[in-house]
Amino acid sequence: MKFSILFGGVSWEHEISIVSAISLKKVLEDKIEHFIFADASHRFYLIPAHNMKSNFFSSQEYKKCAQIEMKLGGFYIHSLFGSKPVPTEVLINLIHGADGEDGTIASLLEFYKIPFIGPRIEACVLSFNKYLTKLYAKERDVKTLPFKVLRKHTPRDIGNDFPMIIKPNRLGSSIGVSVIDSPDEIDYAIDSAFEFDKEALIEPFIKGVKEYNLAGCKIAEGNNADNEYVFSIIEEPSKKDLLDFENKYLDFARTEQVLKADIPKDLEERIKEAFKKIYCDKFEGALIRCDFFVIENEIYLNEINPIPGSMANYLFDDFVNTLENLGMHLPTKEPIKISYKYIEKIQRVKGK
Repeated sequence: MKFSILFGGVSWEHEISIVSAISLKKVLEDKIEHFIFADASHRFYLIPAHNMKSNFFSSQEYKKCAQIEMKLGGFYIHSLFGSKPVPTEVLINLIHGADGEDGTIASLLEFYKIPFIGPRIEACVLSFNKYLTKLYAKERDVKTLPFKVLRKHTPRDIGNDFPMIIKPNRLGSSIGVSVIDSPDEIDYAIDSAFEFDKEALIEPFIKGVKEYNLAGCKIAEGNNADNEYVFSIIEEPSKKDLLDFENKYLDFARTEQVLKADIPKDLEERIKEAFKKIYCDKFEGALIRCDFFVIENEIYLNEINPIPGSMANYLFDDFVNTLENLGMHLPTKEPIKISYKYIEKIQRVKGK
């Protein structure tokens, strides 16, 4: 199976998407058919593999590459003889943040009937907005930490239960996130969050909390439910109290030092069950990562990463095989036959 990687997009996480695409180039190698870059003007470019270097994009050199457009069934490149299809067996949506995770790209791909690995529209809506994620987790019987939502131009009444964490409601990658320990830090932290979003989420910050990350996907294998899910190892991040943007993306050694969690089998199974509750009937077709807290032996969902950095490839024993199996079991929509019987019936009645 060949994959095409769609990356970039108009998002605060645009550069992270580029880093992820470069990372997957090293992992998937000749399994990648095309690299498709969405720039800040929502134009699509076909990027040769040998140009997949960070400075190629920061220097704007990508604009010399062939520009392509999305049409029914895939992407097309213009030539003297008309439009020519760009072969795309399965697309991987690797656009982090807005565009990729808010449902914009998913809508386009579904509209144009392009097979893709990534969250569908509903999954994007529920995971991109942290407030909606909390409500969704509660409906799925998965615990979350207590929270408040603060909106721009409303009173900054957030209480004094320190320490607390303040973060943009619709953003990932630890951008705009602050941990505060006293009242004099509140305004700066809120202003930092509002730089990136009109809403901020406020939660208690628990120092030394046990955190576990689990990636996976659902792959239909007959009627045996035990064989439907493919899981990565459960990672226990080795980090400071707060893993900020620089720790995540400028310390490239992190992906080479993944620690498998040394936890009891019972806890491992309960984390996997919580993952299934979140994934089932909403995230089919996507490889996601869920980040959990464990507090007094209780499992809490921290967040859903519908398009995790570098697709969390470093957590899997056999990432390529997992991706290929997922690509062969993508969800499909039941076709709707348009008949115009209702309009014809009205016309017949009017004609009498």
